Amino acid sequence: MGLPKRDAARHTYGEYLRWPEEARYELIDGVAYAMAPAPSRRHQEVLLELARQVANALEGHPCRPFIAPFDVRLPRAGEADDEIDTVVQPDLSVVCDPRKLDDLGCRGAPDWIVEVLSPTTASHDHILKRAVYERAGVREYWLVHPVDRIVTVYRLDGARFGVPEVCELIGRQSVGVLPQIEIDWDRFAALFPQ
Repeated sequence: MGLPKRDAARHTYGEYLRWPEEARYELIDGVAYAMAPAPSRRHQEVLLELARQVANALEGHPCRPFIAPFDVRLPRAGEADDEIDTVVQPDLSVVCDPRKLDDLGCRGAPDWIVEVLSPTTASHDHILKRAVYERAGVREYWLVHPVDRIVTVYRLDGARFGVPEVCELIGRQSVGVLPQIEIDWDRFAALFPQ
């Protein structure tokens, strides 16, 4: 089951910017998908701990971490911002090229994206967003499954994601494209269901 669509029309980032702030959407190939209601407390705690570890690891480094809501515009070519038809809000993204950052968020693929899965977003993140991130050139994409206590890791191999690596959320795990970041999953123990 996917997230509900706003309507059957095709939209652009220019339209998206004019929509009321209280209604949050992501655009994928012009289709506006309603964002799920506020995530669970556990989702927020997992994201906060991830962001804390990432921010600490990147202190003094040019790469910058961002958490949702943070617009990542993914143009297909050199189209103007108003014409972009794919805008997502990853749970956590790290951008190492400062030229991609502006007051609106990020234009272009972040180096690393993490989505913390919840029942309402799992298929959306696994299928639609994975394809979009691959097409855009995101170098590494993690899907954190708090209930199953696993992480699925996709790394770009040329223009495609290679075979995913699936790991338990135990011990320490380095980010392949940002080896200075090492996630200590043991610090999450109290957040994962038993």
